Amino acid sequence: QVQLVESGGGLVQAGGSLRLSCAASGRTESTYAMGWFRQAPGKEREFVASISRTGVSRYYVDSVKGRFTISRDNAKITVYLQMNSLKPEDTAVYYCAAGAPRYDSTYVAQYNYWGQGTKVTVSS
Repeated sequence: QVQLVESGGGLVQAGGSLRLSCAASGRTESTYAMGWFRQAPGKEREFVASISRTGVSRYYVDSVKGRFTISRDNAKITVYLQMNSLKPEDTAVYYCAAGAPRYDSTYVAQYNYWGQGTKVTVSS
C-alpha cells in the first residue's frame, strides 16, 4: 500500500500562487506515475497534471498549461504542483494520486492510490 498526504492548500486572491505538496510513504516503489486531480463542488473529479516515475515527462490539462507546473523529488518521494496566475475557476479540492501506468494517464481509474485532498479557494 501507498499512503499519500497533501498539503499547501488555502485561500488566495486571483492572480496569486500556491504550491501543493504530496508526500508518499509505504510501498513507494509502487508509486509509478503520479498526478494531481481536482474536484469542484457539484462536479466530477478532473485531471490536472501528471508526471512520470523519473520526473522527465509531464502532462497537463489545457486549462492549466503555462500556469501550473508539476514536479517530483524522488529522494523525498514527494510530488509538487506549483500553481501560478490562479483564477476563481481553479477553486476545488485538489487530490494527489499515484500508481498510474503512464505519465499521461488522465483517468481516475488509472490511479491506484489517492490522498485525502487539500482545498484551494481562489477569490475574485
